[in-house]
Amino acid sequence: MNWGLIGIVALVVFPGCGYTETEWKAQLAKTNQLTSQLEAAKATQRQTQVELDAAQSRVSDLEEDLKRLGYNLNNVTAELQQTDTERDQLASSVNQLKRALDEFKLRAEQLDRIKQRFEMLRDKLTQLTQLGLKVEVRNNRMVIRLPGDVLFPSGSDELKLGGIKVLGAVAEVIRKDPQLSKRYFQVAGHTDNVPLEGGPFRDNWGLSLMRARRVLLYLIAPVDSPEGGGGLDVLRLHAAGYGEFDPVQSNSNGNQRETNRRVELVIMPDVEEMLDLRQLI
Repeated sequence: MNWGLIGIVALVVFPGCGYTETEWKAQLAKTNQLTSQLEAAKATQRQTQVELDAAQSRVSDLEEDLKRLGYNLNNVTAELQQTDTERDQLASSVNQLKRALDEFKLRAEQLDRIKQRFEMLRDKLTQLTQLGLKVEVRNNRMVIRLPGDVLFPSGSDELKLGGIKVLGAVAEVIRKDPQLSKRYFQVAGHTDNVPLEGGPFRDNWGLSLMRARRVLLYLIAPVDSPEGGGGLDVLRLHAAGYGEFDPVQSNSNGNQRETNRRVELVIMPDVEEMLDLRQLI
């Protein structure tokens, strides 16, 4: 019950309380003006909430699309959920709701850019899958998987002729594409879990690293060199050996161990594809 309004009415009815009718009319007009302003603010708040809900729904749809593409946003989502909780506690005015709406619109635009860049990169690499190579997302990075048994003889880091042909085709795709040629790549060597006994590499760590090195050396060699090469920018590639410790299968049988013997070209994340970290500080 609005006791303030009842009090005003009562005092108007009983002017003997010390206030003139003119004074009470002015007070009543002021009350009506404040009531109108309050109703307008409530209407604005309701409209802003509708827009905020729509923006949140758009963000959810974009996150689901990126998850289906293999892009992992769990960490960012957890941070946003924490921010949402804090925002909900503070969202008691129209201005706070408008700020929240602006943030979600920015988030939706950022996710749109991530999705577009991700799909563009995947489409550019489609022709490699036609060569029998596997293009996939692992550990939140896009990876071109090169079968180790195609590239190298068992226990060796000398490239086979078939391996050279495959690497030449991969390098040509990267070299001739303006966007791909500007990306950074990690050449990652991997082995199965069968211990390496003797030889120049001593263990699977050494074998995986030297195979990655051999692939890198071919990729950065000039195309017109005597032994051929990929012609890629030496400053945009680096090599790493993971030994047996990053398998894609369980190593429980011969076929799975063969899959684990591989060299991967890992496309390093581009800062422009990520969320603007300054918005999260």
